[in-house]
Amino acid sequence: MATATSIVRSPAALLSAKVSVSDHKPTPTVQFSRFPSKRSCFTALLSSLHDNNNDDDNNNNNVISHPKPLSSSQLFNSVSNGSRLRVAYQGVRGAYSEAAAEKAYPNCEAVPCDQFDSAFQAVEKWLVDRAVLPIENSLGGSIHRNYDLLLRHSLHIVGEVKLAVQHCLLANHGVQLEDLSRVLSHPQALAQCENTLTMIGLSREAVDDTALAAKHVALHKLKDTGAVASSSAAKIYGLNILAQDIQDDCDNVTRFLILAREPIIPGIQNPFKTSIVFSLEEGPGVLFKALAVFALRQINLTKIESRPLRNQPLRAADDNNGSNIDG
Repeated sequence: MATATSIVRSPAALLSAKVSVSDHKPTPTVQFSRFPSKRSCFTALLSSLHDNNNDDDNNNNNVISHPKPLSSSQLFNSVSNGSRLRVAYQGVRGAYSEAAAEKAYPNCEAVPCDQFDSAFQAVEKWLVDRAVLPIENSLGGSIHRNYDLLLRHSLHIVGEVKLAVQHCLLANHGVQLEDLSRVLSHPQALAQCENTLTMIGLSREAVDDTALAAKHVALHKLKDTGAVASSSAAKIYGLNILAQDIQDDCDNVTRFLILAREPIIPGIQNPFKTSIVFSLEEGPGVLFKALAVFALRQINLTKIESRPLRNQPLRAADDNNGSNIDG
């Protein structure tokens, strides 16, 4: 399903709400992560349903300038013709983000980046064609770092992909479950397997990436330490899978955004999502009035995200109006 996104920026604060605009009969729904406080900036980020994208092959001149937007039909054709895109992801080989990139673009060259910011920069500097980065998890919630980076970088959301996360407990060959005393993984992965790891009696140690944990265990030939990572990481780093599907909830899904330098023009045959970023002045009912614009036009809101303003830090007390209530 093709998707397109536009980001509208407004000067003061950041308001972020995801609006899903469908060509079929939309059913208005609004999901609030929490009602924003008066000093929060609302980052209205509307994702795009995934149908993957490729570079604009129709650019006939050699002058590097802002490319014209792709149409959704061009987007589909560019992906289906088998051309090999370079797609950035955060992590090392075997990371779930690599699997998401390959799900979005099966014929791509997946390019690892050490940090989320590095993946954004790789697209902006034309080192890669796309970036596939996580934005929220069904258990862990939003990845706020990437919401903030979306506002700092001038990339466009052109699709999304959802990946079911299935954690495994990995160890070096010859190591048994009873030999382990600790386990390494990304903080969210450890949290998602908390009950299982507690039952086994393992201490937890957080690292930057699930696959990096597997790589560390294999590289140092650790006998008392395991890793929570994917089965793909086990194959890549030559580890044994001691237990599969150790996450506490089987409905563990991460949604990834597909980012590109150029936007796409939505078609009329498929529903699309749109991302909007805007800010509001303080005052009673201003958020309600902003959301009413969508409700009155029967536009679905699938997500609203609130982010703090960097130039307006929270204060311990507001001397001007002590009766204000944060929601």
